[in-house]
Amino acid sequence: MNDPYPYFSWLRRHAPVSCERKANGLAVWQIARYAEVNVLLSDARLSKRPGRVPGYVSGPAGLNRHLVHSDPPEHTRLRQLVNTGFIPRRITALAPVIRTAAEDLLDGLHRRESLDLIEEFAGPLTFRMICRILGVPKTLDTPGLRDLLLATVLPTGARATPEEAARSERDLYAFLTRLVAHKRTAGAERAAETDLLGALVHARDATGALSEEELLSTAYLLLLVGHDTTLNLIGNGMLALIQHPDQGKQLAADPDLGGTAVEELLRYDSPVRDATFRVAAQPVDVDGQTIRPGEVVSLLIGSANRDPDQFEGPDDLDLTRHPNDHLAFGRGPHFCIGAALARLEGVIAFPLLLDRLGPVRLAVPAEDLVWRPTRVMRGLARLPLARC
Repeated sequence: MNDPYPYFSWLRRHAPVSCERKANGLAVWQIARYAEVNVLLSDARLSKRPGRVPGYVSGPAGLNRHLVHSDPPEHTRLRQLVNTGFIPRRITALAPVIRTAAEDLLDGLHRRESLDLIEEFAGPLTFRMICRILGVPKTLDTPGLRDLLLATVLPTGARATPEEAARSERDLYAFLTRLVAHKRTAGAERAAETDLLGALVHARDATGALSEEELLSTAYLLLLVGHDTTLNLIGNGMLALIQHPDQGKQLAADPDLGGTAVEELLRYDSPVRDATFRVAAQPVDVDGQTIRPGEVVSLLIGSANRDPDQFEGPDDLDLTRHPNDHLAFGRGPHFCIGAALARLEGVIAFPLLLDRLGPVRLAVPAEDLVWRPTRVMRGLARLPLARC
């Protein structure tokens, strides 16, 4: 969990396409090389519907009818509805808002001798931005909502007790229900002109373009992935820059390097370690082996992005790397819908952090850093820093 890359390297060399048989008999395939992962990310024979695997737990009850867990034509319909909130001009228009929010957060940190970059910068910044896109009013932004969201992607054993996990899911469902009701009370048709959730509520009520469960599930998904992916990008990226001070100095001296720097940070320690759920709907032959219908396929994005057959010096951090055809946001129909937002936040955040914080170091040994115990995402629970 703390450092999967030696394991990924071993897999690519010795077992690039391997099958693990779980205690319940379920077969889970791990695909480790870039070439196969790149192709399979777009393979329509791999379904995104967890219901194809009996007993598979895919997320909070009542909040699973969304883009990530759907195939065409449902996926096509939902994607078209959500796309309007992430068109380039809308994302580009957020640049000054992101910069102002980042600067405000850093204003409160610049005199501090120590800080937690996750809790005091990356988390608040990314959550604030996705709430703005969705149109979550501050009156409903309840304390602990971020923690509630993140708890839903942790394995049950990491969430204290099953009872507490179930309570968190109920609380989250209740919050989203209140949020949708607020949009309806405020006038979803008017809200549709300014925020994505208003547009989705209006589509539900005026045209029946999606069901109530799909509406709530999509709101949950967008809040989660619109926050979690960028949170991990900033946390993992700053850790990489601290551990490679020459690269950090290069970016600090040349903020215009931000675009290629973000692409390399996405590749080097990808915020998504394993691609989201896929199960074979038809037989799929990979590297001389056959994945049978009903068998789960885990596409190891973190491994693919360190494949020496695709990237020269894959374990080196090189902020000038070009070309850099990484898979951090996936590929094909399920390419991450929030990729442009994550990139923009990274391009703005990293140079600002290097400039405003100045030289910083880890406040704990690297081996003591705590990584959140999730299969899909790769991100730090905390990133404690101290001034040099």
